[in-house]
Amino acid sequence: MAEVIPAAVLRNLADKLYEKRKNAALDVEGIVKQLAAAGEHEKITAVINLLTTEFTYSPQANHRKGGLIGLAAATVGLTSDAAQHLEQIVPPVLNSFSDQDSRVRYYACEALYNIAKVVRGDFIVFFNQIFDALCKLSADSDANVQSAAHLLDRLVKDIVTESDQFSIEEFIPLLRERMNVLNPYVRQFLVGWITVLDSVPDIDMLGFLPDFLDGLFNMLSDSSHEIRQQADSALSEFLQEIKNSPSVDYGRMAEILVQRAGSPDEFTRLTAITWINEFVKLGGDQLVPYYADILGAILPCISDKEEKIRVVARETNEELRAIKADPAEAFDVGAILSIARSQLSSEWEATRIEALHWISTLLNRHRTEVLQYLGDIFGTLLTALSDPSDEVVLLVLDVHAAIAKDPQHFRQIVVFLVDKFRIDNSLLEKRGALIIRRLCVLLNAERVYRELSTILEGEPDLDFASIMVQALNLILLTSLELSEIRDLLKQSLVNPAGKDLYISLYASWCHSPMAIISLCLLSQLLEPGRHIWLFKALYGLLMLLPQQSAAFKILKTRLKAVPSYSFNGEQLKRTPSGNPYQFLHQMPGGSQITEDGDITMDGGNSHNGINFAARLQQFQQVQHLHRLHSKAQVQSRKNSTSLSKNMVEAQKQEEPRRPQLSEINVPTSRSSSKRSPQV
Repeated sequence: MAEVIPAAVLRNLADKLYEKRKNAALDVEGIVKQLAAAGEHEKITAVINLLTTEFTYSPQANHRKGGLIGLAAATVGLTSDAAQHLEQIVPPVLNSFSDQDSRVRYYACEALYNIAKVVRGDFIVFFNQIFDALCKLSADSDANVQSAAHLLDRLVKDIVTESDQFSIEEFIPLLRERMNVLNPYVRQFLVGWITVLDSVPDIDMLGFLPDFLDGLFNMLSDSSHEIRQQADSALSEFLQEIKNSPSVDYGRMAEILVQRAGSPDEFTRLTAITWINEFVKLGGDQLVPYYADILGAILPCISDKEEKIRVVARETNEELRAIKADPAEAFDVGAILSIARSQLSSEWEATRIEALHWISTLLNRHRTEVLQYLGDIFGTLLTALSDPSDEVVLLVLDVHAAIAKDPQHFRQIVVFLVDKFRIDNSLLEKRGALIIRRLCVLLNAERVYRELSTILEGEPDLDFASIMVQALNLILLTSLELSEIRDLLKQSLVNPAGKDLYISLYASWCHSPMAIISLCLLSQLLEPGRHIWLFKALYGLLMLLPQQSAAFKILKTRLKAVPSYSFNGEQLKRTPSGNPYQFLHQMPGGSQITEDGDITMDGGNSHNGINFAARLQQFQQVQHLHRLHSKAQVQSRKNSTSLSKNMVEAQKQEEPRRPQLSEINVPTSRSSSKRSPQV
């Protein structure tokens, strides 16, 4: 090309001095301008090839610098004809962006800037390659290169915003690929482009938001305040657009938000839960398949350490629970239950409480579907009875009671509860009263006690049966919730329903002598005016107590405090035998009750059909089993102790016999003075 570009121009184009290269570039511009005017595009192509192969790809840095300024000059010379030569001009310039020499990279930015100014919209076909190059240059190690890249970036943004040839569909994959870069300069570069493109009316960035939403959320936790602010500003703008848009892909974004709601960064969590809040309000049917995931994000945030997050999470939770979705519309009851069940093991009380509220809500609205998953949640609900929070335990019992409304589930729950008490004695000790009392309120006290008694009657673990009966008996005697049962038992001699309840409880109460005494006293003897046996029983107990004990003194004082009018005019009379401690009570109709409880009757049966002899035999049989069990335990312990001793003795016999001190030959003072034998 010596005939087109003089040799002197080519030499100056590769000179180390910038001024000479610049002057040479002006010569190239003039030459190309003349060729373009003459329509000699083949020669123009040859000039561009020369500048590319001999200069931009040269191993000499000054040649590469000259080649870049020469290509820019050629483009300026081409003016309106430059578009048809861009395929030759732009690639070598883009290649120079990765040059090892920072000055070459700088001149590449300058060259592309000048080329872009000439071709404007025709430049768009290379947008993805240019964007990729600028993304890298935004984090260049050389400040001058960064500055040049920023100037070029602003020009490219101007060109894109005014162009109708830009393809957002082709650009989004490139943007998505870059969004997780951690370099702060690149992040600023990306957010800048997202903001600019979103401001262009003809570009639908909202439609592609799911592709880069996660990247924006990732930037909210950046160490740079400026980047966090820029990302937050972009997200706020997109959220406003979502509120005003009739068509939004809530589903894909919901998946991202659910993940970000669990971020360790407080600001990210707050932003994510705020978005979820808006989505729940706006999303409607689109969000139905994602309800479980959304709930999984909300419940932990209800217990967040930051109040702002807790407030938004609670509001969102109420909004979500207020939506009445149908399983026929992709509402997955099983998935929601699974989330609620998993959150019952949360370390935070507020979260556990809301999880139980969700289970209750589902039971009320979709009972049939929930009961299908009963096997999956039942164990967790039983475990929750050991929760340290009373409020949680009460809510768990509410759920159990709701399940037990069906007869087929009632016994199942009581059986599981007894099994839980058997396995976890501390639960019975610490929460037994609370649990039993609450179930009695929710499920009818008589029904609960009858079922418990039936189960315990055949309980093979006699020790547990005794402990459980003692606990139930104490609750029966003292709890306000069981007052109706106590009233019914007091009528067991005159009321068939009371008699039936008495017999039902008696069978299992036999496991504890004190419990059976309490039951008998409660059922028959608490009206001394009618049943003098109470005094007999109490005086009998008094005689068994050590006279100097506090219990003896208390009981004696209480017996003396019984008012005389409680006998309805009847008196305790000395019997003909002269025994001052035998009681004689005149019953209506001429019957008399003596000390031993014998009754002389004119007719009828005052026991209302209760066979006391059979009851006594039943008690004796059960207690016989307990005595045998106790003896077996004692014998087992003896055998175990004996076995241990035998093993110790056997070990001693197997060990080498150690000589006793008396058997060791210790030299006396006389012998020690003798000379030791030589070895």
